[in-house]
Amino acid sequence: MQSRAETPDQYIAELPEDRKEVMQELRETVKKNLPKGFEETMQYGMISYVVPHSIYPDGYHCKPTDPLPFLSIASQKNHIAFYHMAIYIDPKLHEWFTEEYPKHAKGKLDMGKSCIRFKNPKNIPFELLGELTTKVSVDQWISKYETVLKR
Repeated sequence: MQSRAETPDQYIAELPEDRKEVMQELRETVKKNLPKGFEETMQYGMISYVVPHSIYPDGYHCKPTDPLPFLSIASQKNHIAFYHMAIYIDPKLHEWFTEEYPKHAKGKLDMGKSCIRFKNPKNIPFELLGELTTKVSVDQWISKYETVLKR
């Protein structure tokens, strides 16, 4: 389900009561740990953290008018989603995260290519997600993106 909110604050304000607090905590976790240069915005109906055109003028190869996406958080119908593009294209980062996850969270890791899903908002390992957020700088992300995804 995609939000039509124009700002992250509006996105959170429009959430059902049982999702507002956890999404605000997830947003604050990301903002506190996000390396310099990334910018918070709304992209694809989610709260997103992107490399702005002022740093990477080429934008996203799928739609160059959009800034380069890096990380997004969303309240989906049946789960809270944490999308981290670098975890999808960096095998070492993926391995680190999957090894660390059981040390920080209850239950099995529910993960797609770049999406980490939390069906129970009480089981979100905020500290681990904060650490994951710190692991890739803007320059590292651009380099990985250009090497692996941009063709």
